[in-house]
Amino acid sequence: MNLSTLLLARASAGKPVRVGLIGAGKFGSMVLAQAQRIEGMHVVAVADLDAGRARASLARVGWPEERYAATSMGDAVRSGRTFVTEDAGALAACDEIECIIEATGHPIAGIRHAIQAIDARKHVVMVNVEADVLCGPLLAERARRQGVVYSMAYGDQPAIICELVDWARSCGFELTSAGKGMNFEPRYRYSTPDTVWGFFGWSEEEVKKGDFNPKMYNSFTDGTKAAIEMAAVANGTGLDCPDDGLAFPPTGLQDLARVFRPVADGGRLPRSGLVDIAASQEPDGREVFNNIRYGVFVTFKATSEYTKACFKQYGLLTDPSGWYGSMWRPFHMIGLETSVSVLSAVLRDEPTGCSKEFRGDAVATAKRDLKPGEMLDGEGGYAVWANAIPASKSLALNALPIGLAHNVKLKRPVARDTIVSVDDVELVNDLDVVALRRQMEDTTRQMAAPKAA
Repeated sequence: MNLSTLLLARASAGKPVRVGLIGAGKFGSMVLAQAQRIEGMHVVAVADLDAGRARASLARVGWPEERYAATSMGDAVRSGRTFVTEDAGALAACDEIECIIEATGHPIAGIRHAIQAIDARKHVVMVNVEADVLCGPLLAERARRQGVVYSMAYGDQPAIICELVDWARSCGFELTSAGKGMNFEPRYRYSTPDTVWGFFGWSEEEVKKGDFNPKMYNSFTDGTKAAIEMAAVANGTGLDCPDDGLAFPPTGLQDLARVFRPVADGGRLPRSGLVDIAASQEPDGREVFNNIRYGVFVTFKATSEYTKACFKQYGLLTDPSGWYGSMWRPFHMIGLETSVSVLSAVLRDEPTGCSKEFRGDAVATAKRDLKPGEMLDGEGGYAVWANAIPASKSLALNALPIGLAHNVKLKRPVARDTIVSVDDVELVNDLDVVALRRQMEDTTRQMAAPKAA
């Protein structure tokens, strides 16, 4: 509750929190929109493969041109201005930068950037949930050994869900489930970058005016982003993904506690302790009343008759039995809030959510019947969507993580809605990241293996 006070003390001492940003897309632009307003936080550098795009993003969110006219990293540190570069590695090499925000959205690049930053003893705020789900627990352990923080990005839904989970557990409630709202109908599964804008209801002119990436937005539409985020929440909280993947039950605010409780007690969950999504659309397209499309939630159970009575006395929304209650946040503001993670890492040495174990996975699943020789194009593309399943099931199936489903060739046919196996594809690129992923899988198998008597 005192981050702004701590930051003010740093600013008064002439020691601003110095930050580097990798990726100047939509999320990065939102970070920059607020960073210029935060006294004591200095964005030393912005790195993007297209420096022109980075400058356009800075201009779009209202930065005066002289503020990002630094001619070098050193000039940026001395002058308090910002250096724009295409070299992400230069941010890790800058001694004065304390924290790096990785916001590229590319899982392979994100992992490499995180390793560079961690090895240079810099805190990492991993906006790139795709990278986090692929290898996050190993990155977090690597950061711990280096004495730095590896954190989810506050403002994005996984970090805010982790905050609510922590709240419920800190209050001593019996945690039942956690998740987020989302605009979803079953037919969205098969959306492609060519059809996605129709699901959002945006015209071509509206799209052209904004900084919108069709593959990124399609990954939200087809449920891939939900799978990635819920797997990340599972890895950060110890909750589980459902055995058959996310169910997306349509649910309004008033019914969260009723729906997200176990089937045995009248709910929709196979059991307690799961993550899932509260869909804001009915399967036939009707909007759910009082939905939480942009929000996050937890459901929990009273631990005694006395606590149950308190739920009623203080107006908590409960299920009909009164035993289950819900807490929610109605919105998330993604990059506009990410400074909370930066300041928490630098000023408190504390993450705002962090992958602790390989418990959930987001695995590539065929959008249509796929043939040998076809190329997979990753999340939000034409070929696959991601399903969130327990890591134990993913390992048993030798499933292909969605983060490795970029630009890989199929060796065997895969039927629609079938999970793609690593054995179905040729994994010839990005072998450093593949090796890191396999290290995480092997470690998980070893920990799960029965111990010899």
